[in-house]
Amino acid sequence: MDKAFFILALCLFLVQDIYSQILPPEIPWQGKSEKFIRSENDPWITPAEKTVLTETADYQTTIAWLQRLAAHTPYLRMITIGKSFQNRDLWLVVTSKEKISDGAALKENGKPTLLFQAGIHAGEIDGKDAGLMFLRDIIFNRSSLLDSINILFIPVLNPDGHERSSATNRINQSGPAKMGWRTNARNLNLNRDYSKSETPEIRSVLRLLSSWPIDIYMDIHVTDGIDYQYDITFGHNRWSGYSPHISQWLEQVLRPQVNRILSAYDHIPGPLIFARNGKDLSAGIAEWTAPPRFSNGYGDARHLPTLLVENHSLKPYKQRVLGTYVLLHAVSGLLARKGKGLRNAIAMDQKRRPEKLRLGVSARTGRKPAADTPFLGVDYRHYESAVTGSLEVKWLGIPRLFYVPVYIFSPAHEIQVPKAYWIPAARDDIIRKLQIHGIKMEFVSQAQTASVALYRLIKYKLADDVYEGRVLLEIDSVHSENQVRWYGGGSARVSTDQPLGLLAALLLEPLSSDSFLQWGYFHEILQHTEYVEDYVIDPLARQMLTEDPALRDEFELALKDSAFAADAEARKKWFFERSPYYDAEYLLYPVGREN
Repeated sequence: MDKAFFILALCLFLVQDIYSQILPPEIPWQGKSEKFIRSENDPWITPAEKTVLTETADYQTTIAWLQRLAAHTPYLRMITIGKSFQNRDLWLVVTSKEKISDGAALKENGKPTLLFQAGIHAGEIDGKDAGLMFLRDIIFNRSSLLDSINILFIPVLNPDGHERSSATNRINQSGPAKMGWRTNARNLNLNRDYSKSETPEIRSVLRLLSSWPIDIYMDIHVTDGIDYQYDITFGHNRWSGYSPHISQWLEQVLRPQVNRILSAYDHIPGPLIFARNGKDLSAGIAEWTAPPRFSNGYGDARHLPTLLVENHSLKPYKQRVLGTYVLLHAVSGLLARKGKGLRNAIAMDQKRRPEKLRLGVSARTGRKPAADTPFLGVDYRHYESAVTGSLEVKWLGIPRLFYVPVYIFSPAHEIQVPKAYWIPAARDDIIRKLQIHGIKMEFVSQAQTASVALYRLIKYKLADDVYEGRVLLEIDSVHSENQVRWYGGGSARVSTDQPLGLLAALLLEPLSSDSFLQWGYFHEILQHTEYVEDYVIDPLARQMLTEDPALRDEFELALKDSAFAADAEARKKWFFERSPYYDAEYLLYPVGREN
């Protein structure tokens, strides 16, 4: 053996050994799904199966394997939907009986379509290796699935992060031996980018969602967090979501049937799990409603049935990949049998035009449930850490049944949905972003005026930390002002009377946590651009007091505040803000509401 290779292999073994000491003990597992692993001498064994699902292949090896499969069958086509920042292809695998490779043709065949993606966080790569096995077995086992559905697969959505591979990339995860990085080449988290759409990877996905007919969208992850028995968890926006008919179908039709199939192959399915306190299960679980920056929140906002899959990071890679494989078969089989009912639910949500929109679901407060819920947990104990100086948790690897409260969170705000939004031509960047999302709009060809309501910020602050490369604007309160505004050619009117009307509102309403305003695209309204000199303000103030007795009374009342009375700059600002010279556009959000 080459000496350098031996040293590298030894280092990898030592890292894995240290890793196994850090992570909690694994619960032993054997399952019926292990029969799906191909034997070593099988000509169509996948790269991961060659290692008995303990390692994952690099990007080039993965794509080459898929290209070989595509060359073998006419039912599988590979197309690129974009490029990463480092110029790697973003591949879409299209599997259909009609040998289709474009969205228009796929729509014509009339079959329901499943889209599943892997590696949006490239270290969470279970879906890639499960997807290779899944497509291979559909092709070679002569599955009847393609008689009833189409299947789309993005094997590696974050190829740049995928190639930043290491044995030490994810300290909280049990395998594979080496794995990719969470963020892309610009250190941006793709699963925080659906609403702001800044990355080429997510813009490629948004174009796909807008131009291809998709009935179920699955985003496959691996969770961090607490230890428990469930090896595969999945879910969607439920209680505070924007697609109630879709939510009902996913919860009442899909979940029980998929759970039954997973259990039959010795997997332990569960709902999405977000502990309110990672050290103490008695604090309960949060029923999280994802905003549209996340894949599942975005799908909910555009009335696209979206499943967030979170395999449990502390389960062995083999167990997680096989669970994902079974899940893909279960969901695709259900879509083939029940696709018509799901399409009816989609149509009903697309036709909905609610008058009010719930915003700002808080993760800090929630409604305490009437009764606790059974939870398949893992026993734990607390201990005082000499290192951290605080109480820490140690997971013991022993299955235990708990009963925990599940908190449902309520929206912080509710607003009336306007008839339309008006976006001035000067904000062509915002117009282009809305177009990327597939939101329809009318353009002003000649200048015109429109009666609109505009928001002015009352209470706000810039976030203390940078988040996803941006400084967010945290807004507590706004004031609405009715105005007649001039809109030049190229301005856009965005009607909410469209299937994506609620998505438009979530991107444009100031109090929405995913509005372009809160994402920091309008920081220019926070700055003053004209000022008053000291030699002007005194004569101006005297004139104002003389001409306006009510203002004089207001000023005298203000002077009773000793801090204000002693602050010369505050007194000057007080008069300037009430003068006709003050900037009327200051803190005014330029997107108008047509009510």
